[in-house]
Amino acid sequence: MTLVDSFAQPNTSVAEPFPLCLERPLGAVVTETGTQFALWAPSAQKVTLRLFSRGSMGESGDALIGQYTMRPESDGSWTYDFADNMHGVYYDFLIERDCGSVDRIADPWARGAGVNGRRSMVVDFSRTNPDGWYRDHMPDVPLAQTVVWETHVGDFSNDPAGGFPESHRGKYLAFTDDGTSLDGHPDFPTGIAYLKKLGVTAVQLMPIYDFGSVDEETCDRYNWGYDPVNYNVPEGSYSTNPFDGSVRIREVKQMVQALHNAGIKVIMDVVYNHMFSPDNWFERSVPDYFLRRKPNGALANGSGCGCDMATERKMFRRFIVESVTFWAREYHMDGFRFDLMGLIDVDTMNAVRAALDEIPGRGRDILMYGEPWSAGATAPLPSDTVLADKSGLSKLDSRIGHFCDTTRDTIKGHVFFSDRPGYVNGGMHENVAAAREAVDAWRRGKHSEGVAGQVIQYVSAHDDLTLWDKLCASFAAGSLGSTVAEGVNENTVDVPKVMYDADFSAEGLAGVGPQIAAALTDVMDANKLAVGITLTSAGIPFMLSGEEFARTKFGSSDSYDSAKELNWLDWNRAWQKRDLIEYYAKLIALRKSDPQWFDGNRNIVDTEGDELVFRVGDYLMAANPGRHVGVIDVAVTGLEPIGGIRRYWCGLGSSVSPVEGNVSAGDGDYLIVPPHTFAIWRLQ
Repeated sequence: MTLVDSFAQPNTSVAEPFPLCLERPLGAVVTETGTQFALWAPSAQKVTLRLFSRGSMGESGDALIGQYTMRPESDGSWTYDFADNMHGVYYDFLIERDCGSVDRIADPWARGAGVNGRRSMVVDFSRTNPDGWYRDHMPDVPLAQTVVWETHVGDFSNDPAGGFPESHRGKYLAFTDDGTSLDGHPDFPTGIAYLKKLGVTAVQLMPIYDFGSVDEETCDRYNWGYDPVNYNVPEGSYSTNPFDGSVRIREVKQMVQALHNAGIKVIMDVVYNHMFSPDNWFERSVPDYFLRRKPNGALANGSGCGCDMATERKMFRRFIVESVTFWAREYHMDGFRFDLMGLIDVDTMNAVRAALDEIPGRGRDILMYGEPWSAGATAPLPSDTVLADKSGLSKLDSRIGHFCDTTRDTIKGHVFFSDRPGYVNGGMHENVAAAREAVDAWRRGKHSEGVAGQVIQYVSAHDDLTLWDKLCASFAAGSLGSTVAEGVNENTVDVPKVMYDADFSAEGLAGVGPQIAAALTDVMDANKLAVGITLTSAGIPFMLSGEEFARTKFGSSDSYDSAKELNWLDWNRAWQKRDLIEYYAKLIALRKSDPQWFDGNRNIVDTEGDELVFRVGDYLMAANPGRHVGVIDVAVTGLEPIGGIRRYWCGLGSSVSPVEGNVSAGDGDYLIVPPHTFAIWRLQ
């Protein structure tokens, strides 16, 4: 087909070879007057709409209801109208080309689907709302109180010991089971009751859109879900009935509703940078338009998945903007985490932000943040296309945040070289300067990362080693002399399994011998130091679910398709590490008590050694990962009398003991910080 240059848009050098459909609703849209089907397929010669009674071939009662030749429109779309409400009808398209070939596709713009997403479904969303949905609203949690806890729908409830109904394990509905507890320990909460006790204010869900790696008919595999098939359709394997497209929709809403009722926001992990396969519904609908290609025609692979999406093209930009706002409006999502944001162009990200802001009453409070990197280089792009990677951060709206890997690596060490320590686990001297910038969210250094709300502060996420496993590896290499297997871009450490097991009972420590027992103690101390720093730093704190009870994957750094047993939250381990959970909970509660924790300036206090000491408001924090006793000169902490009355630093608690007053030792002129300790004082 001849390229039509007259449809190029102003202010861009991205060639748009087809007429653009920027206004017409696409997909299957139910209105008061009936149902309209619309597909953008400007290079097609003919498009046939097919209607079915079921969502897949072979289902009982499956039948072809009818076939309809669609009408071509001047904007490159094809349409067909029905006077009836077609809710619950399944459909697909047949696209005929100039050459006579025919492609069958599901609808790229679909908002409902049958099992495994092979056929799309018409949805009247008013029929999918759970009871009380009209009253559901974003929890009244200000940005300054945001503490994000990342989890996977399956990980949350797959453990049989978690007390969830068997039919809800690994499903959306497990989030609706309030009051669950650990088998054998009825006083120890699991699930949503656990979250309320922990105190986190936002749950980030790993992908819940329809992905391709799990067969929804059998649900016999585990996967993280970073392999999109239908962006606007909930994943069916997490529903109690993947064959009925309405069930998954209703159950996602029930999950969101339950979290909202618990005062917890819901953040959705979205993956618009690539698709599961180069042979996807977008590529079939308009070949060579939606995927980035190199000059030789090869597909770009900056995502590491073989098919980067062309977010800079107008029609895919439109899709992303509408997709995000659809999830926000229809499912009441409170935030979005963008996978490999560094592959998405800045204009698209800013357009999403602007569109969310227009949602009445809540739009400006919806969170947006992402990964400001990619897995590799994508295709060459037009000179005026800026990607939302680290070099493009300054061009993003100030309310679009990013994960700060600099903080992560400063605190716990290099993410790919598991033996390399950070500030808390053996690299105190080498990392103290960076740590002093990290606690202030890098706002005053040479390389500013924006305002506090743009900086996601974390030391663990679903990718790479868990915090516990990383600390085990670094101490095993440094203290035990464990073997390090060197690689070009990463390495691994041979860690004794008993370190991952982390049995801190008297019998457990006695059974591993003094050397490993000492290393385990160092790991626990470093864990407490790491979270102490993260939760008292400026910015938005974020953690992997289970970090608060020393979550282990036994050294697996990429468990995306491993057994569910390796990935699930081990609720027995949570009970065993309940003291560590309590430490996290107290820090979270302190964090939520004062907005200065979010964006107040961190004033560094000078010390003679490499201790990290900083002040925010009426609080003073000190981290001492070393083996020596740290000493803080009170005279340099900015302590001033009020109205002639002298004030004192009183110990609020420490990682050694949470008891108030335990770290106020000194002669009045100096404060003492024991070895391997994170401590907090408050002005009195």
